[in-house]
Amino acid sequence: MERAADTESEGALPSMARTSLLRDLPTTQRGLRTRDALIAAGRTVFERMGYLDTRLIDITQEASCSSGTFYTYFASKEEIFAAILEHAQEDMMHPGMPHVTGEDDPASIIEAANLAYFEAYKRNAKLMGLLEQVAQIDPEFSKLRQNRGDAFIGRNARGIADLQRRGLADPDVDPMLTSRALSGMVSRMAFNYFVIGDGELDGRQIPMEEVVHTLTRLWANALRMPVTS
Repeated sequence: MERAADTESEGALPSMARTSLLRDLPTTQRGLRTRDALIAAGRTVFERMGYLDTRLIDITQEASCSSGTFYTYFASKEEIFAAILEHAQEDMMHPGMPHVTGEDDPASIIEAANLAYFEAYKRNAKLMGLLEQVAQIDPEFSKLRQNRGDAFIGRNARGIADLQRRGLADPDVDPMLTSRALSGMVSRMAFNYFVIGDGELDGRQIPMEEVVHTLTRLWANALRMPVTS
């Protein structure tokens, strides 16, 4: 039986997993453990071999189980990939710029959010690289991924608009367009740093914290925000 899609709440990001491919969870603890082991094995194989080259036998061998066991929980490579995404996606993408209260330093809040995003990206760098590959060959997944990215950008745009209303950001920039530019800057920098391995400057490895701090300064400067550090 397919699992019903959750209703998207105000702060929630849409799923990148195809909900039509997600079955109901097993009803026993043993079943849950077996399913989780297959998901972990599938993620390992996909990240190692790429989406196109991965075969179901590679996943069953990694999980040390039979093909019959696999088909008890998943009908195809597409199904287990959807389950992997559902399992990992909340850790893969940080929710975005938090709400800033009157007592907060906006630049410090944005820096904390950027750092959390980079730390999540680091934990999932191999999977993030895999998603780039799948988006090129699967139009449906590409659309789901775009929808999630758009929701992320929209959340940041609302945060920018709130700062503008409070006189803490340049009132003359469009919040949505600005969010697209700044969010894209951060996500592409994370991709280059962790997936491509472009983390050197003048022969030295740039610490992640230095990258995050620079991105935050650029974000703050673009919005003409006060920076206290």
